[in-house]
Amino acid sequence: MIRVILLCMVLVAVSVMPVAAQDTVDLAGIKSYLLDHVAQLEENTARLEQASLDYFNLAEAAGFDYAALWGDQKLAVTTSLLEARDAWLVASPLYEQVEGVVAGVPSLSEFDVILDAGASGADDPEGGVPFDLTLRNGDVLERPGNLFGVLESTLWGTNADYSSAVEADLNFNSTIDFGEQLPDAQVLLAAAETMHQYAIDLTAASEAWEPTVEDAFTALVVMVPTMSEYFGSWRDSRFVLGDESTQADFVVISRLADIQDILGGLIVVYDNVTPMVEGVDAAQAGQIEQDLTDLQSYVADLYSQEQGGRLFTPEEADVFGSEAQDRAQAITGQIAQVAALLNIDLPE
Repeated sequence: MIRVILLCMVLVAVSVMPVAAQDTVDLAGIKSYLLDHVAQLEENTARLEQASLDYFNLAEAAGFDYAALWGDQKLAVTTSLLEARDAWLVASPLYEQVEGVVAGVPSLSEFDVILDAGASGADDPEGGVPFDLTLRNGDVLERPGNLFGVLESTLWGTNADYSSAVEADLNFNSTIDFGEQLPDAQVLLAAAETMHQYAIDLTAASEAWEPTVEDAFTALVVMVPTMSEYFGSWRDSRFVLGDESTQADFVVISRLADIQDILGGLIVVYDNVTPMVEGVDAAQAGQIEQDLTDLQSYVADLYSQEQGGRLFTPEEADVFGSEAQDRAQAITGQIAQVAALLNIDLPE
């Protein structure tokens, strides 16, 4: 919601930059970065779609009797589901690395709602995802929420409506671990097919997009100050609350990793406009770069501690989130100052 409000404000407030100023900066690096990542995203969503189809065909052959399916086809089922999970685990960070561009650029921002950020129609009638999922059996899931979330909660069994409830020891360790349930093959395939099609559409939109200075600064001022949003979802996730968490998504990749990836993409955006910033205030240009890098390092240190076994409390997550948000707001203020010098009007 924070990013949506800021984006709307920016669209109203951004003025037209003088042509001479636009001609002094080459933004091709932003587009190249985006195209490289969406090409890999498309490749891995294709992998996910194929693995989901393989699993669907196995389930269909078993008459969607999931207990019988697991009893008769353990190896084939495990192979298809682990491939689907692996493709998701590759695709998700790839998207996070360009989310700052996709979500921050007006002509691309709807893809962020669809793929990664949008709520269900039930939770957000006005701003939720715009699509339905039509299953092979004819059932329709109306505006179910963003596709990464639907697929994660299906593949790891955190949404009972998308699960068969049949336990499956997918790692063959004689224990049923978190997420070891057979997914509903109908939901999995429909979500995977839809995800791959939207990845194709995002590639086409990215190829057609010609980045402007307004796009770059908009992405920065919209996406940098969203730390509290991401830290809030980390606080409420299994990575902090453990089994007490009721979140159905963000269960297999920590939001701290996502934040690092998002900031990495925003640093790429800033690097491409740095020559402009240096032209009006070289000291400020260096300070913004340093502060962005420091913010990413701050999050990286927390993630490293988490990976090392530290369990953070919700209270600690709030403290760290406030610190990150304060830093992000200060950076955004610096960017706004530079924008004013460049005759780009941005919201405070």
